[in-house]
Amino acid sequence: MPDRGHSEPGHRGPPLSVSSTDPLADWRLAEEPFYQPVGEEIAGFEAARAARLPVLLKGPTGCGKTRFVEHMAWRLKLPLVTVACHEDLSAGDLAGRWLLDGEGTRWMDGPLALAARHGALCYLDELMEARADTTVLLHPLADTRRALPLERHGELLHAHPDFQLVVSYNPGYQGLHRELKPSTRQRFVALGFDYPEPEVEAAIVAREGGVDAELAMRLVRLAVRTRRLREEGLDEGASTRMLVHAALLHRAGLPVRAAARQSIADPLSDDPQLAPSLRALVDASF
Repeated sequence: MPDRGHSEPGHRGPPLSVSSTDPLADWRLAEEPFYQPVGEEIAGFEAARAARLPVLLKGPTGCGKTRFVEHMAWRLKLPLVTVACHEDLSAGDLAGRWLLDGEGTRWMDGPLALAARHGALCYLDELMEARADTTVLLHPLADTRRALPLERHGELLHAHPDFQLVVSYNPGYQGLHRELKPSTRQRFVALGFDYPEPEVEAAIVAREGGVDAELAMRLVRLAVRTRRLREEGLDEGASTRMLVHAALLHRAGLPVRAAARQSIADPLSDDPQLAPSLRALVDASF
């Protein structure tokens, strides 16, 4: 799913301007995002929503977590504010800051404060990529207090009844160097994600990539082979997103082998031992 644009560091979506009539107008989804359920994740999310509980999505890169959140925002008729977390993202970036313009000094809510104040779904993608102070900021918002301290503004912001907090992270990848602290993790209810069964994944690739079912299944079989290489040192195998990219490149005119190399084998690893193995898998598959 392509990004909706960038403005503030880590923010995905329109610029952080606020309309006086509808502060969340720019974050309302215009059309339903396609999502193929693979279990009881929709019912689980809706139950968490009804209980006003924050949700933690766990799973490998490119398995559909972000698309699921987009689908649920549409399903629940909530505006969606998405923040792509990174190592420079601070608590201040999420909460807000004072700005100086021609009319003087004014406060501007950050994306988390904006969502909490006006009642949106706020999605913090790959939370563990952010600085430690960012996760601490979430604690009072993610428990029964449902409040966000805006210290620079001198305000304790109580979340709108419609506000929903969702975060994601990849336990397999993050476990190599950082873990989500129990004090943070235990404030959330968790939904686990993984790659779908081959038939379901092939149907997703065929629909999203615009290719026939046979080619989609061949791409899925290639992905399954790459995922087995995790035992040989590969950080992660090919994601569903990568397979869709391969299908789109093929539709754009590339031979399928070249498309698979460009979107799967080459992005997965630069390791001098693993990279030739990945290219060999592509050659053997096509």
